[in-house]
Amino acid sequence: MVMEEEVMVNRKVVLKHHLPPDRMPKESDMELVATDTVRLRVPSGSMAVLVKNLYLSCDPYMRSRMTKHDEPSYVPDFVPGTAGITVHGLSGYHDTYRFGSSRFSITGYREWQPTLRWLLSIDRRSSALSVMRRIFDIKLIRIKTSEGQVPTSRKEGSFTSNSTNTLCMPGLTAYAGFYEICSPKKGEHVFISAASGAVGQLVGQFAKLMGCYVVGSAGSDEKVNLLKNKLGFHEAFNYKKEPDLNKALKRCFPEGIDIYFENVGGAMLDAVLANMRLNGRIAVCGMISQYNLGKHDGVHNLLALIAKCIRMQGFLVSNYYKCYREFEEKVVRYMKEGKIVYIEDIAEGLENAPSALTGLFAGRNVGKQLIVVARE
Repeated sequence: MVMEEEVMVNRKVVLKHHLPPDRMPKESDMELVATDTVRLRVPSGSMAVLVKNLYLSCDPYMRSRMTKHDEPSYVPDFVPGTAGITVHGLSGYHDTYRFGSSRFSITGYREWQPTLRWLLSIDRRSSALSVMRRIFDIKLIRIKTSEGQVPTSRKEGSFTSNSTNTLCMPGLTAYAGFYEICSPKKGEHVFISAASGAVGQLVGQFAKLMGCYVVGSAGSDEKVNLLKNKLGFHEAFNYKKEPDLNKALKRCFPEGIDIYFENVGGAMLDAVLANMRLNGRIAVCGMISQYNLGKHDGVHNLLALIAKCIRMQGFLVSNYYKCYREFEEKVVRYMKEGKIVYIEDIAEGLENAPSALTGLFAGRNVGKQLIVVARE
């Protein structure tokens, strides 16, 4: 007797067209389509794996991929009409993988993703996956679980194995940028822009645990309150309420800045350069203020790099996979001891992916922006 094969509609979010480089992305630039189907059984002996996406990641770097570039970048441009590529938590189905087991992978903004087995072959001896599996019982702050419009409700829940993906790329990015590039020392003065975001919130907590003086900037009083009262920053300010960023930094750092973790660029970078100390270090992780500009803002205080012997270095997290083991040991210990918390901003449903993604550039998210496609 031949069993009838189950077929499911496979919804996905696609980019409708490439965006010009000089405007913010809009929800109308993307659409939810349900034109594909997927069979829930792979042929016996096949190298294929059928995965069900549970959590989708929203990250600022995705904005650049929405624009067509003549010169290739470190990640390819999105192709209109196809599901965007990003990092997800997912469940694998294959005879090699236990039915319903969780895997981390790169896949599409869709509900189901057929893929190849080797793409899910993660080295469990030294990977972010093993980090997260070992800290599933740690408390996680979740705020603003959203359905469509961003609500004000918050909740604190258990850190589950399904939400562990939130610390993979952001966690290693924060770790590599702070420890490997900035080479911090106890007592140094650390400033983080976009400090309540997916990466910044962890950098600040790493710095605090290192014994540094830590200040962060954010775009709302709510975020400033979280930085000081939830994440333990010594000081924080709302940059939108500061008419003079140079004065704001001098107020927070009367003796100057040793380490700057750069997530914003533009005027903030200019002000920081004027306030750096001798032999300061700057880790350039992102420049979100520049992602929707056709002509990028100039930086006028670069002479400080020479006069103050400042080292400024950009980096990609993919260059620091070698740090997974160190990352694992340090972060697991901190989380087991309750010394680190992590803030998520969760949007419910694949249909809310365009809203969640565009919200990054309007500053609506607080913490790591996730989309929950399915809970199990």
